[in-house]
Amino acid sequence: MFERRSALLGAISRLVDLVLTALSFPVAYWVRMHVLTRMVGSDVVQPAIYPFGMYWSLFAGILVLWFLIGHFVCIYRDIELRTRQQLIGDAAKLIILGVVALNAALYFVRADYISRAFILTIAAVDFIHYCLIVGLGQNARELASLIEQSEPMGLRLIGFVNPGVESESRIGGLKSQYPIFALADAYGILQNHVVDELLFAVNNDELESLEPLIDRCHKEGIRTRVDLGFFPRTFARVHLENLRHVPLLTLGSTPNNEFALFAKRVADIVVSALALIVLSPLMLALAILVRLTSPGPILYRQTRCGLNVRRFTLYKFRSMVANADKLRAELDGLNEVEGPAFKMKNDPRCTPLGRWLRKFSLDELPQLWNVLIGEMSFVGPRPPLPQEVERYAPWQRRRLRMRPGLTCLWTLEGRSRLSFDRLVQFDLAYIDNWSLWLDLKIFLKTIPHVALGRGAS
Repeated sequence: MFERRSALLGAISRLVDLVLTALSFPVAYWVRMHVLTRMVGSDVVQPAIYPFGMYWSLFAGILVLWFLIGHFVCIYRDIELRTRQQLIGDAAKLIILGVVALNAALYFVRADYISRAFILTIAAVDFIHYCLIVGLGQNARELASLIEQSEPMGLRLIGFVNPGVESESRIGGLKSQYPIFALADAYGILQNHVVDELLFAVNNDELESLEPLIDRCHKEGIRTRVDLGFFPRTFARVHLENLRHVPLLTLGSTPNNEFALFAKRVADIVVSALALIVLSPLMLALAILVRLTSPGPILYRQTRCGLNVRRFTLYKFRSMVANADKLRAELDGLNEVEGPAFKMKNDPRCTPLGRWLRKFSLDELPQLWNVLIGEMSFVGPRPPLPQEVERYAPWQRRRLRMRPGLTCLWTLEGRSRLSFDRLVQFDLAYIDNWSLWLDLKIFLKTIPHVALGRGAS
């Protein structure tokens, strides 16, 4: 498990423990006041407990002490390496030390407390992470072995890239057999497969032949981790990180603050869930209008490319005639945007209701579901079609290294009035300057912009 991801898991586990501890306090008080008294009798359960308001200082002390004990006993380090039995043992250790220190066993009931919601933690960190190793030597084998050990935490090895001319049919000493790709085939793998990170484990003599591949990763925004045996050209973001005990120089040109990205994901889940609940009457009314005003399905489903070219199904309220995709070829000559994207201000395929839905972006409300399940975010580059991505220049593919969004910087500049290259430049500026504060500003500015129908197609 990479060092920063491991630290994120530890932080989430510590937070989960504190939340469970905070919840257990009022639960224990209620059990003591009501359950034990009724089961045993008030004459037996003595002494009488004070009102809950008298215990706020004790409550704060418990939280602080629980945090300090967990920190000094080191139960939050390398939790991805522990078995479930070890995790339960850690929980017991924390409970015993905490209860002894507080002498809280006189009134404090803790039934079946388990340290951390382990599966939930893994899901929150997010995902299956696909790695490709460049190199066939001992360092490459060691990295592959460590990735295999971290499979329960979501790391997956795609295979190896042969950086030289020597032939290798297999890599020994691993649990599984992985394909070995020629260096010339690596570019096709980046183009046609999900690759989250490239790990370079090569020697200095192989650096020159790998510079074009490193440059391609830089242009596309693929995070690159490099063995410290050599130092390639400077990327926008460079930091040292460890895969267990192996130091790696990590190069990237996309945001790499996993704590901030995790906070962004949490905000997406909370806001999208609330929005789906609050806007459900409006969405139901729009669905009925789409059904009554034109023949065809209510929802329009389309395959789009998401984070690192992951394909997903994007949902919209149908705003065009049912056979709009079949009519698309007839309109290619009327495209009003240069480049791989297609835009047409007065698209004849739109229904009258569809034009109104598009003007105020109401057709995109079903994408709140895409946000909720993690395929999209509220703020990020708009998700392109696969056939558009196939025509991207390498530098344009870097926009795919951020989770796609409902709104973005160029939404505020006029969604249908910019050239494709200009749209991509806005997306790359967003990626280069990304922060939670920038997301909030874009989100808040988008609300009146879309409500007034500015710049819509």
